[in-house]
Amino acid sequence: MTEHDPPGKHRNRELLTIGAMARASGLTASALRFYGDCGLLLPSVVDETTGYRYYTQAQCERAILIRRLRGIDVPLPEVEQILAGDPGLAARVLDRHVAALTERARVAAAVAEELRGALTATPSADASTHVLEAAAFAQAVDQIARAAARDRSIPVLAGMLLEADDTGLTLTATDRYRLATRSLAPIRTGGAPWSAVVAAADAAAAVRGLTAGEITIDYDGIAVRLTATATLRLPTLDGRFPDYRAVLDGLAPVRTRVLVSRTALLDLLESTPDAPLGLDIDATGLIPRRPGATRIPATVTGPPLRPAFDPAVLRPAVDSALGPDLMLDLAGPDQPVVVRSATDGDLTVLVMPMLDRPAA
Repeated sequence: MTEHDPPGKHRNRELLTIGAMARASGLTASALRFYGDCGLLLPSVVDETTGYRYYTQAQCERAILIRRLRGIDVPLPEVEQILAGDPGLAARVLDRHVAALTERARVAAAVAEELRGALTATPSADASTHVLEAAAFAQAVDQIARAAARDRSIPVLAGMLLEADDTGLTLTATDRYRLATRSLAPIRTGGAPWSAVVAAADAAAAVRGLTAGEITIDYDGIAVRLTATATLRLPTLDGRFPDYRAVLDGLAPVRTRVLVSRTALLDLLESTPDAPLGLDIDATGLIPRRPGATRIPATVTGPPLRPAFDPAVLRPAVDSALGPDLMLDLAGPDQPVVVRSATDGDLTVLVMPMLDRPAA
């Protein structure tokens, strides 16, 4: 990853690039962008020419606190309350959250005790090694594989791109109609950056059943090796993977941003028939365009919009999202919508809307 100097008037300040901030805080660069966009961790400086983001050393402590809070599934509105500066309020919010998690924590502790030491991996001495939490990697593979083509006539479109550097591992798949990408923060890394494309279906099969312990991922120039309780080799695919970063960078500017509960949006999609789901989005939330619909509370910035979606297309993106909150970035009712969520890593999915033609 290339490090960039801050703009001239800030050059004498001790500023961190987004890559340096990611390494210092344990968050991925994509997660830092997410928290900046939702107002929790605004960059100290944004270069007006390049768009590069820079942070101060003092912001690292706030970033680590956000990572730890999100690591125990504290929703974004509650994170904002905790960070507001009132110690009494922060304590009360944390107490309420912990109370809600008590039973789940008890069950998790019992399972962890049974599995302690059961699934461990011996780190590879290979120069291009990443060690990750096995369950998180398996979840990411399952999420990203859904965007790969089922037809293998163009092998690379049925593949999954793995990109490794010192900030983490990024997984991406696209069939040119859907696109999904997620970054994971590593436990340990070693060696030079690398990238490889493997068959998405083979990767999903290889990690099925991984629920605990660590997994070691390395690349020898011919195949990607996954080592947990055993070692599996995934041969690389020929062909050039689509430039997904160019697709994301080429999206129209965001006009309206929506922060909404993932559970509430899932409930709506599950109750929606096969017909297009039209939404009226305004400052008060989301209103489905159907008789008797109930408003879904949301934090909305930007002008009102009236998009429509095929529930069969939108639901997988919402269903596979991480954490309790979703951010929807909308450029217009006929433009691709970016669905994002973040914990320690992030998941970004591009969803195409559909025309909502009135019934004849």
